[in-house]
Amino acid sequence: MPIEALKREAEELKPGLVAMRRELHMHPELSNEEFETTRRIRGWLEEAGLTTRTLGLPTGLVIDIEGGAPGPTVALRADIDALPVAEETGLPFASRVPGKMHACGHDFHTASMIGAALLLHRRRERLKGRVRMLFQPAEEIAAGARMMIEAGALEGVDAIFGMHNKPELPVGTVGIRAGALMASVDRFLIRVTGKGGHGAIPDAAVDPIVAASAVVGALQTVVSRNISPLDSAVVSVCRFHAGATWNVIPDHAELEGTVRTFDAEVRRRMPERIRRAAEGVAAGFGASADLVWTEGQNFVNNDPAMAELMARAAEELGLEVVEARVTTAGEDFSMYQEHVPGCFIWMGTSGTEEWHHPKFTLNEDALPVSAALFAHAAELALRTLA
Repeated sequence: MPIEALKREAEELKPGLVAMRRELHMHPELSNEEFETTRRIRGWLEEAGLTTRTLGLPTGLVIDIEGGAPGPTVALRADIDALPVAEETGLPFASRVPGKMHACGHDFHTASMIGAALLLHRRRERLKGRVRMLFQPAEEIAAGARMMIEAGALEGVDAIFGMHNKPELPVGTVGIRAGALMASVDRFLIRVTGKGGHGAIPDAAVDPIVAASAVVGALQTVVSRNISPLDSAVVSVCRFHAGATWNVIPDHAELEGTVRTFDAEVRRRMPERIRRAAEGVAAGFGASADLVWTEGQNFVNNDPAMAELMARAAEELGLEVVEARVTTAGEDFSMYQEHVPGCFIWMGTSGTEEWHHPKFTLNEDALPVSAALFAHAAELALRTLA
């Protein structure tokens, strides 16, 4: 794919991509509620001559761009859902839906991948294989990737690529690394049971609030004293609920939180370590503790060959490639990587705030840059995998 022609065509698409992104930004929809978002994406793609399909899911869609010769299948993924955040940017195209906002830039991801689809569609006769575009719902609740996979989105796919905007990176810079990039996400609920009683007569009770408070402190030692200093993990208690009034010691207290890791073995051992700490500390107070562990998505683990391919595509486009910094945030793109090799990258957007902030913004100059990069990467991957 001639690089200068690709860059020029991507720039020509910019006004349309900006308009799409702003239309999506004004009408955000939460996970599994992206009905109008899906309708808009379908309309833009079909207007350009592309055929869409839903895989039988209520929201989200897929398109296949068939090349002029047989070959492998490469997938490009965008997430399309928004967040329950009230926008405070003051932009003329700010969210028109109270309490909802594209505060994570999924509108940018979607418009960028539409741009990549348009560029690839124009070049389809040159492609040796197929490019499948996945417009995935429900990333924010870590449900969409699994839904897409179960519906058949990865059938025949040989590799997959995706991205997340990165506000602190300037436009024209991409962050790429092989191996772990984003953390696994697991959830725990600990129910500490004591014996209720009168707040003025604590000796006749077993106070679960005191016991649970000690459990919170003990959980911090799971990382500091059970995980090697050469590894990393995060244990955060994010909800503590107990009691219903000011003068009654309750029967139980609940702790709920999240565990993040970048290593499969560390992740495997975490439930038992948390259970042991909770049960032991609670028993010391005469209480008991029960752990409910909910396994979430795995960590994003970039295939070295796919990361190298993406870096090559970026360099050929004249972009600056930097070593991507890892984050303990999670991404259900990891579920695709459990089935096929893939690479997930940071796309520089010169933003003003971090993800999920009510004043989150980005520089729309990154739209054609991203569209060109993923179109070129897809074409390069088809040649390489063939």
